[in-house]
Amino acid sequence: MMLVLETAKKHMKSKNKKRKKEQPSLQDRLVEWRENKVSENKFILVLSFVVGVLTAIIAYILKLLIHNIQHFLTHSFHADKANWLYLVFPVVGILLTMYFIKYIVRDDIGHGVTKILYAISRNKARIKMHNTWSSVLASSITIGFGGSVGAESPIVLTGSAIGSNLGNFFRLNQRTLMLLVGCGASAAISGIFKAPIAGLVFTLEVLMIDLTMASLMPLLIAAVSASVVSYLFEGQKAMFEFHSADVFFNLHHIPYVILLGVLCGLASLYFTRAMNWSESIFRKFDNPYKKWMLGGLVLSVLIFLFPALYGEGYNSISILLDGTTQTDWNKVMEGSFFAGHSNLLLLYLLFIILFKVFASSATNGGGGCGGLFAPSLFLGAVVGFSYSNFVNNITSALGLHEKNFALAGMAGVMSAVMHAPLTGVFLIAELTGGYSLFVPLMITSVSAYLTILAFERHSIYSMRLAQKGELLTHNKDQSVLTLMKMENVVETNFKTVKPEMDLGQLVKVISESHRNIFPVIDDEGVLKGVVYLDDIRNLMFRQELYHRFDVQRLMTTIPATLLNTDRMDVVMKRFDDTKAWNLPVVDSVGKYLGFVSKSKIFNTYRQVLVHFSDE
Repeated sequence: MMLVLETAKKHMKSKNKKRKKEQPSLQDRLVEWRENKVSENKFILVLSFVVGVLTAIIAYILKLLIHNIQHFLTHSFHADKANWLYLVFPVVGILLTMYFIKYIVRDDIGHGVTKILYAISRNKARIKMHNTWSSVLASSITIGFGGSVGAESPIVLTGSAIGSNLGNFFRLNQRTLMLLVGCGASAAISGIFKAPIAGLVFTLEVLMIDLTMASLMPLLIAAVSASVVSYLFEGQKAMFEFHSADVFFNLHHIPYVILLGVLCGLASLYFTRAMNWSESIFRKFDNPYKKWMLGGLVLSVLIFLFPALYGEGYNSISILLDGTTQTDWNKVMEGSFFAGHSNLLLLYLLFIILFKVFASSATNGGGGCGGLFAPSLFLGAVVGFSYSNFVNNITSALGLHEKNFALAGMAGVMSAVMHAPLTGVFLIAELTGGYSLFVPLMITSVSAYLTILAFERHSIYSMRLAQKGELLTHNKDQSVLTLMKMENVVETNFKTVKPEMDLGQLVKVISESHRNIFPVIDDEGVLKGVVYLDDIRNLMFRQELYHRFDVQRLMTTIPATLLNTDRMDVVMKRFDDTKAWNLPVVDSVGKYLGFVSKSKIFNTYRQVLVHFSDE
């Protein structure tokens, strides 16, 4: 009787477990409701609005954290002499950020925009969940304590992660995930700068999301909703107060504006290459504490000597844009050994131009977290102001307005560093309200972009991925090849043979195969050659030759092999060079893995193209 009761209890338990397993989860119910009640196009519009609102709220929190930390640490600093705590705060900030990333996040969260580009091209637009908050906290610590970087790249990664994870929660396809990632990035720029047009253009130029009728409305909704939320929290004033009522652009200054654009392009080239060189130095260190010591030392010394390098540098930009006299501009030197020496202003700014890149690279290389938006804007304002002030000192008759040229310099450097001239123009116009200066902004941006394009084909964000062939561009053909992966085109249903097998054994293998190619491998699995059915067709039915010929004698050499790590553009070039229809794939030590055929590539290419282009 007891045995019967025990059996019955076990049966009931297993039945209850089965019922629990069969009960759909909350996610399943929401996905089913969405599929039954809301069309996908309408649902994407709703999600884009949600992404915009959430991203703007987080952007406001990030700015609030940075401002409060900076105010708490530096509100008692002296303006007329050096402050020794500048040697301490940046080092502490990088160390705290390093511990936060190492023990809490446990993942690399640097190079935010590059991570988005990689997710779009190689990770099916999926961004990890922790990126919805980790970059915000890490960058607020870094920048608040003096890290010479910007908060924009972290918030762009955060917004894109919000879009990606919302889309992933509702099990939307890859194409839609890419669009939501773009919505997050657009909302991030729009929210943190109150610049909706710049947010939209940034997504098109930098993330290279194609503008189609299907993508236009979600991007616009995300950008506008983010900017409206920012207006509610911060008011409708532009980020930088720029009064241009009495400062008009003079057409006679156009040659000087073009020259400024060239200078901005060269400054951006210096910034890009010096940044890459500095980062390569930090990559040589395996020990994170050595990186921290080097980065902290460089950053703290530079900030101690040039306090304008502390944090994002927006206070210095405001001084250069709002100032009208030498006394106003001298405030840039407050807290440094240069304070009180107005004749050294241009020398001080020259040092800023030279050392800003090293302060930024030391911040990120040492273990901090931040982006390059703010450093680009800061560098551009300093370049534009210094150039116009220098020209005015030489010949005052020209009357170049320093604030106009500082504004144009911001657009020029940002356009060149990011390879995004439209983003530079619209961002600076919306950031400052300087719409009356559209012409000089456009001239400077185009001149700067064309200058750096002569030396660097890709932006500082995309050059790493471009070198690896992992960058999506507006070139559909190249983008489709980038989205294709080697493992999706390798065919493994080929019968292999050994070199010592005789013709009779080979014929038996042929009889069991549906292919006309037979890879020859040794005992270690290394590819030695290939036997083509057409080459031995005249011998197959002569049984008297079965033991006289072996595979080693019948096999032919391979025109070329493909590595399993090869990019698809490399694969296509190899096919073009060899005129082959099938090529074998091996690993790094030569072990045979399979074959790639042109027909398989063409079929896969067509499938990806249809999916990628579908609106």
